Amino acid sequence: MRRIVEPMKPSSPRPQPTRDSGIGPLARGRPLGPVLEFMRSLWGVNHGLESTSRRMKARFGVTGPERMVVRLVGRYPGVSAGELAALLQVHPSTVTGVLKRLVRRGLLSRRADVSDARRALFMLTSKGASVDAIQRGTVEAAISAAIASLPAADVRTAAAVLDALNRALSE
Repeated sequence: MRRIVEPMKPSSPRPQPTRDSGIGPLARGRPLGPVLEFMRSLWGVNHGLESTSRRMKARFGVTGPERMVVRLVGRYPGVSAGELAALLQVHPSTVTGVLKRLVRRGLLSRRADVSDARRALFMLTSKGASVDAIQRGTVEAAISAAIASLPAADVRTAAAVLDALNRALSE
């Protein structure tokens, strides 16, 4: 018995998001709802951040979070670990490990605060300044391009949503 094989039909394109379809595209014609759609978008952003961070590590020798610390120390020479943690909205213990790695690799220098020897202050080394000056292939370059493509009001709204989400997750 001979089988007749029908040619494959081209797959239909993924539905494009519209203002009427909610936050994003539909999953196989079935809406996920606003919470799952938003979580799907966050998952994609998280994946993109992690992938870009790995590429940065291979190309520049620093991950995305390490570069963020380098950028902040470059902007605020003499910043303390506690101040960095507050800027990054993370627990100080999270920043401590990053700072130790960056000091060990010669990107940051550490010195005691003259007014309180228990407190360490951080500055960029010349090697750290080189990493701070990188313009392309970084997480912030991608974010900058995305932000530039959007109206300022949308960027402010997105930032407000992310801040609200950060507060909700911190409770």
